[in-house]
Amino acid sequence: MAIIITDECINCGACEPECPNNAIYEAGVDWAISDGNTVTGVYTLLDGSVVDAAAKYAAISNEVYYIVPDKCTECIGFHEEPQCAAVCPVDCCVPDPDHRESETELLERKERLHL
Repeated sequence: MAIIITDECINCGACEPECPNNAIYEAGVDWAISDGNTVTGVYTLLDGSVVDAAAKYAAISNEVYYIVPDKCTECIGFHEEPQCAAVCPVDCCVPDPDHRESETELLERKERLHL
């Protein structure tokens, strides 16, 4: 499952540089699948839609840092635990109940994001 950042976030920014997938964005910043990786061309999102990896999408939150579920792998294949949760001083990086995925699915996403 992906990780979400709750409304308790204090916008300290500690989580953003720890993410190996560049899935964490500052509030109000638009995102793209290709941000911070080498993915180009078409990419299939969690909902099955096929998009241009470089296409920009509106920020998921305009209030607090946020995590793009289509880029989050819970640090599977990189670390023993999600690094955002490990460094968060207010424990607001928690599992997202709306995006439950197996370890296999998360590893497959990691491989697609890190060509």
